[in-house]
Amino acid sequence: MANTVKSRVPFIFLLGALNLVSGQVHYSIPEELEYGAFVGNIAEDLKLNIWELSARNFRLVSDDRNQYMEVNLENGILHVGERIDREYLCGQRSHCSISFEIELDNPPEMHRVAVEILDVNDNSPSFSKDVYSFRIIELTATGARYPLESAFDPDAGSNTISGYQISPNSHFGLKVQTRSDGGKMAGLLLEKSLDREEQSTFHLVLTAIDGGIPHRSGTAQIIISIMDANDNAPVFDHGIYRTNVLENAPKGTLVIKVNAVDLDEGTNAELTYSFTSHTLQRARELFKLDPGTGEIRVQGVLDFEQNNLHELHVEAVDKSSFAMTGHTKVLVGLIDVNDNIPEVEVTSVSSTIAEDAHPGTLIAAISVRDPDVGENGQVQCAIDVNIPFKLQKTQNDNYKLVSNDVLDCETYPEYNISISCWDSGFPPLAAIKNILVSISDVNDNAPKFTQPSYNVLIMENNQPGAFLSAVTALDPDLAQNGAVTYSFLKNKMQNVSTSPYISMNSESGSIYALLSFDYEQLKNFQTIVQAQDAGLPPLSSTAIVNVIILDQNDNAPVIISPLPCNSSASVQIDRQAIYPGDVVTKVIATDADSGMNTRLFFQMLEASDSSLFSVGLLSGEISAVRKFNNHDATTQKVVIMVKDNGQPSLSSTTTICYSVLSNVPEKLSVQSREPSDPDNITELNIYLIIIFGSTSFIFLAIIIILAVLKCKQDKNINHYNPTCCCRRRRSHSNDAFHRRNISKDMISYTGTHQPLPISATYQYSVRLPPDSSKSDFLFLKPCDATLPLNDLNIHASSVRKEEI
Repeated sequence: MANTVKSRVPFIFLLGALNLVSGQVHYSIPEELEYGAFVGNIAEDLKLNIWELSARNFRLVSDDRNQYMEVNLENGILHVGERIDREYLCGQRSHCSISFEIELDNPPEMHRVAVEILDVNDNSPSFSKDVYSFRIIELTATGARYPLESAFDPDAGSNTISGYQISPNSHFGLKVQTRSDGGKMAGLLLEKSLDREEQSTFHLVLTAIDGGIPHRSGTAQIIISIMDANDNAPVFDHGIYRTNVLENAPKGTLVIKVNAVDLDEGTNAELTYSFTSHTLQRARELFKLDPGTGEIRVQGVLDFEQNNLHELHVEAVDKSSFAMTGHTKVLVGLIDVNDNIPEVEVTSVSSTIAEDAHPGTLIAAISVRDPDVGENGQVQCAIDVNIPFKLQKTQNDNYKLVSNDVLDCETYPEYNISISCWDSGFPPLAAIKNILVSISDVNDNAPKFTQPSYNVLIMENNQPGAFLSAVTALDPDLAQNGAVTYSFLKNKMQNVSTSPYISMNSESGSIYALLSFDYEQLKNFQTIVQAQDAGLPPLSSTAIVNVIILDQNDNAPVIISPLPCNSSASVQIDRQAIYPGDVVTKVIATDADSGMNTRLFFQMLEASDSSLFSVGLLSGEISAVRKFNNHDATTQKVVIMVKDNGQPSLSSTTTICYSVLSNVPEKLSVQSREPSDPDNITELNIYLIIIFGSTSFIFLAIIIILAVLKCKQDKNINHYNPTCCCRRRRSHSNDAFHRRNISKDMISYTGTHQPLPISATYQYSVRLPPDSSKSDFLFLKPCDATLPLNDLNIHASSVRKEEI
């Protein structure tokens, strides 16, 4: 029977409260506590505020089906959520604990908590049977021992069986021994010789007592019958047999052979081997004893991790009517082999990480367990080194997966990380665990144009709304971070807005003309286009767009000289002064277009007498082909066409009427000296006169200043007097030209009102002083015939000056 005394001592103590990296929170509570029993203030131990429990999604994560622990989020108290039976949870293991993890968000945080379950003496020892019977021959010598079946107590530690007692008697006592696993076993010891005639039967009570406070106990009845017969008991070769066997030994493997000898003869010496009641049932399932030979063989699956040493109690019994028994003990040790693959458990803190996360950001916690021992249980873990993550060992076989480098969602949006763990056994066993980590996009890339600048060519006279070109910007970011819109920025350099000229599609970047361009008014303009994404904050970049308007031949040549009067130009010429090849007049025209479109060609369309005049194709000069004779008409009409080089070509025409005069040289000479009629001077001529006059005055002033400076420099030179001589040499002309009645070598074209100088050739001889290299200007001086011939002469090439 079992005592019903039950003691519960509620004591709670905190061994440590550390984070995932440095340790774990450890509590100890007794078993069998009621629901709601206080375990610890988890918020205080983790240094958390009460409001953080709800705000950061405080939660318990456990692999157990039963929710043994709960947390009150209002006060941070950890309490019992379900009655805990240590014997049901952990059996007779010396250490029993409940482990779970606490996870919080914002920021991610994880803590490991272990609650040790302390045993309470709530179970009494018990025997498998209520009555045990023994038959002992009366000749048995004192000191003989008879093994008794051990009682069983499911409690652990000090609450398990601590000793045995037997009811008082004059012949038998108890011999209590300690097994290799710390358990107690009792044997019946014959202390006084037996006499069957005096007492043939003994009724004893065996009591098993545990070590709890208060003690609990269980009893069994022992009935001993005294027999008369065989007087020699079997004796084994060894009191204790020791052997070892591999834990992966197959069924039928011979472990050891025991042997006993009985000095009796006949059936009294024939022995039968068997396991005694002291052999645990688990050991009986793993090993088989041959009753005839004493061979012990493997018959179950051995496991070093469950139990590395098995204790077998063997007895040899003879076949006498009054059988005698011999006993021995066999210790079978298991040799560990590497038969367990490492177990990898991953607790993911966050399966998504932002690409701008700093190195060292926690991704997951990994715990590894290998039940093997020694090198077979030493585990190492690693991941691919070519990824921006790494494993950090925290304690024992715990790791944490953290980021190790810069992440880029655009390059690698996710990583399938393989965690490989292997032990140090031979051959090594390995396990692989995969974790999928997604990289969330951050707006860290500004849109980038395919070109820093774009040149857009458009022909003038385009249609309004015509497509000009398109700009493209690329943004490798995802979703709205990569959505690009386009717009124009004000061009600060030109300080103009492009809105009157062009427009842009904000989504596609296509550029369109808002009006028809005119090259003569606007040849080019520049604008700045911006590409901006939709991220927060938005990022942008710019590019320059140069719009170049191409010329189209849309302007006909304009004839500016000679000026028409009443639809034609009138020119007077002297019959006697015209010789073949002489320029009679010159047609001057201009074209507002550019490039090849402005190249002009002159052509005579019509003439009263085509044998009198010709026109230069490129110069527009109308020259006399022959001399006038008396038969030629005194009025000649010439129609000149000026056309450009465009495609198609445009043209203009003018009509020139020539009045041929006879014997008016004196009149022409006088007229050439007379000032021009102010009414005939055009606005263009006035501008030209002002420009030429200003330029000449400035140039003359510079010459004078330089001459003064040069003279001052010459005064400092005593040993050398530079001189320069010059002479004018008229160009040779034909006799007919010298016969012209024009004063001071000037010729006047009728109708131009401007005398033109006759070409002259000049030759200059320049003498340079020794310090001429210090002067940037050369001065010309009158010729001096006394100069030596070896002086340096500089000959200027013939200069022909012509004014129209």
